[in-house]
Amino acid sequence: MSKSATAGRTEKGQFGPGNPGRPRGARHKTTLAIEALLDGDAEAITKKAIALAKKGDSTALRLCIERIIPARRGRPMSLPDMPKLTSVGDVPGVVAFIMQSVAEGDITADEAGDLTAIVDRYVKAVEATEHEARLKALEERLAR
Repeated sequence: MSKSATAGRTEKGQFGPGNPGRPRGARHKTTLAIEALLDGDAEAITKKAIALAKKGDSTALRLCIERIIPARRGRPMSLPDMPKLTSVGDVPGVVAFIMQSVAEGDITADEAGDLTAIVDRYVKAVEATEHEARLKALEERLAR
């Protein structure tokens, strides 16, 4: 590393106290250089990519489609028969339903993982709430 690259860093290469590193929103030198090279030509390059896509160039077509319709991150799931989750006692039934939905092909294993993670967060939230209530009750009892 050059002297300027190590300035303000600890022995491990981390930024030292009071040095947050690059300011929020700052862009990398490479990104700025590429933008400078493309400056003024971006419209022409975009038109060329579209023209190639229209002629059947699969790479240009994929590039254009990815910009028009970005990859979807998740999808809404409709599981109308899913049991209601109103208490921790409902958790085994809900998890069994999720597993059955995977087995029947209604949802993917990844979607099931997402759902069970939500169920797990619910359980932790309920446990934390119950723990706080018990602790408060004990404190009140000890105060008397």
